[in-house]
Amino acid sequence: MRFLLMFFIILFLWNCEDKQTSKNSNTTIVKDTVTTKVKTEPKKKTKKTSEFPILTDDNAMEFFLEYDKEHKENKVRVTTDFGTFDILLYDKTKFHRANFIYLTKRKYFDGTQFYRVIKNFVVQGGSSDALDLYTKRRKIGHYLLPPDTKRGYTHQRGSVSMPSSEIENAYKLASPFQFFIVMNRERAKHLDGDYTVFGEVIRGMDVVDKINAVKTDEGDWPLNNVYIRTIEIIK
Repeated sequence: MRFLLMFFIILFLWNCEDKQTSKNSNTTIVKDTVTTKVKTEPKKKTKKTSEFPILTDDNAMEFFLEYDKEHKENKVRVTTDFGTFDILLYDKTKFHRANFIYLTKRKYFDGTQFYRVIKNFVVQGGSSDALDLYTKRRKIGHYLLPPDTKRGYTHQRGSVSMPSSEIENAYKLASPFQFFIVMNRERAKHLDGDYTVFGEVIRGMDVVDKINAVKTDEGDWPLNNVYIRTIEIIK
């Protein structure tokens, strides 16, 4: 009898211990984390596209209308082989001003030349005999600008104007890549109405006078090239 009593006591204590052990054991199931290596394809080199459209006669005016709203700069500094001079661009001739600012920011004028010099009449720049000029123009586009001659500006000494295209056109459409500066001591009245005055030299006219004094060939091209080293925006 005593033996049976001891047996049941031991059995009871054993069961209690087993339950306690089961309660304390960690029963959380941890899922295996499988890391799958994803084979990445090498990035294909994409051809960088220009942030600017190629300009044509169809889209140029609309482009400059929008460009004018965001780019209000109106002063530039021209650095040449003879020194520097500053130009004020007129806000009223907004398409021509915007065009000049656009080309300046695209670095079009850098390295071009004053290729037409007529004493006491004009110095004309924006062209070059370098082969890369055509590459520059191709990247920008081919377009002409209509004249804007009714803003009250006339061709005075120091006036900056835009020549018409070399192609025959009855409307005197302007060549946007070129400009000329009037040298006459008196007003060049015969140019009014045909060409758009869109700015004036406000500093360094003596430098322009030096350019106007260089010797030229029969085609009015300077015997020694006169380079526009840079044109940059100033405040």
